[in-house]
Amino acid sequence: MAEAAAALGQFDFAGDDHVVPFQVEGLDVRGRAVQLGPMLDAILERHHYPAPVARLLAEVVVLTVLLGTSLKFDGKFTVQTKGDGPVDLLVADFSTPENVRAYARFDHALLNKAIAAGETEPEQLLGRGVLAFTIDQGKFGQPYQGIVELDGTSLEEIAGVYFRQSEQIPTRVRLAAAELFDRDDAGKPRHRWRAGGLVAQFLPEAPERMRQPDLHGGDGDTGGRPHGEDDAWTEARSLVETIDADELTDPLVGTERLLFRLFHERGVRVYEPRAVFDRCSCSRDKIKGVLKGFTAEEIEASQENGEIAVTCEFCSTTYRFEPTELQPAE
Repeated sequence: MAEAAAALGQFDFAGDDHVVPFQVEGLDVRGRAVQLGPMLDAILERHHYPAPVARLLAEVVVLTVLLGTSLKFDGKFTVQTKGDGPVDLLVADFSTPENVRAYARFDHALLNKAIAAGETEPEQLLGRGVLAFTIDQGKFGQPYQGIVELDGTSLEEIAGVYFRQSEQIPTRVRLAAAELFDRDDAGKPRHRWRAGGLVAQFLPEAPERMRQPDLHGGDGDTGGRPHGEDDAWTEARSLVETIDADELTDPLVGTERLLFRLFHERGVRVYEPRAVFDRCSCSRDKIKGVLKGFTAEEIEASQENGEIAVTCEFCSTTYRFEPTELQPAE
């Protein structure tokens, strides 16, 4: 907690690209909130994604950052979508303690058709498929993966289903992305991306208070709900749902100011923010190690103009190798 709790009134204390943990003791709620600016802008602009794709990937990056910064061990947290829509693949990963990278793959023809038809909502771009959350503890444990169906609902709702199925913790997630057009200090036009998000979880001391209404069972389910929702969580969830998308991305609001607006009557407390950075985990040595596993025929087929060039899909860095570098030592 240290100095951060006392700094709640110092609005804009954390700033962009810093995750702010918070607690609302009066509602038994804990969570994290973030506004992403330069870090996100760097990830999106290097690929020159069309606006609908960039906005969708921005939401996935926010979700990854919010959940990844909760890891209590050295490892990697990955969020990946795979669907039959124009944007068939989104992947973002967070490597402890602070590194983020992300990538989107899409079909240009299908995307242009969707844009022309005005079908650019996230659920329309993703289509049907799956959203996978993967936690990798490296050599200290087996990877864990939770999979949720992409069923035509928003990423916010799908993330909530994930928590309900895998951790059985009442959770509300909010995500937003915005494209900004302004001018820099020299008066030149400038284009930027921003995004923000918040995750709130109900964690009372008495586990039985975490009971939630059953998920709908599909055809034939009459909608009966054997348990009511805890009043504290009902209040917290309702407050979170009042957040406007602009509040999550507006640099003039700031993370602490938003949390104060939401929960000040219940005694919200913020903790030391955690910075996140646009940093890829690729390296020349890692790629060289992969290429050394190729057969002589594969090495030959991979050459162009007498060299092998490999470009990282995440950071767009190109690594070039002479074929002789990949031959086994005699």
